[in-house]
Amino acid sequence: MYEVGIVGHFEAAHQLHGDFGPACRLHGHTYRVEVVVRGPEIDASGVLLDIGSLQERLATCLAELHYQNLADVPSLRHTNTTAETMARFIWQQVTSDWTAPAETTVQVRVWESAAVFGGYESVVTS
Repeated sequence: MYEVGIVGHFEAAHQLHGDFGPACRLHGHTYRVEVVVRGPEIDASGVLLDIGSLQERLATCLAELHYQNLADVPSLRHTNTTAETMARFIWQQVTSDWTAPAETTVQVRVWESAAVFGGYESVVTS
């Protein structure tokens, strides 16, 4: 299996809903986002996919989140913005309208700190 990956960052505030102790209060993170794409084949030029295109997709997604209160982002308004749900949201944004080779898997990890992350991974269907 081949893989390629990129990393992005954004700054945002959020507050969790439920039994999350102090995280239920408004607070912020410098988020680190990792996107890893895996597939069984590379093309004739020796690549799994165009990294530049993947970077553009991630940058577009993260621009919507940067310096925001995540509760104010329309597409997240009714979401408990845990690291896991943010990973799924970013996965959906990065892979939307994407024609991927067969059996391509995309994994997104969202790091809230150097010690804490949540992730989402799924096969991209064209």
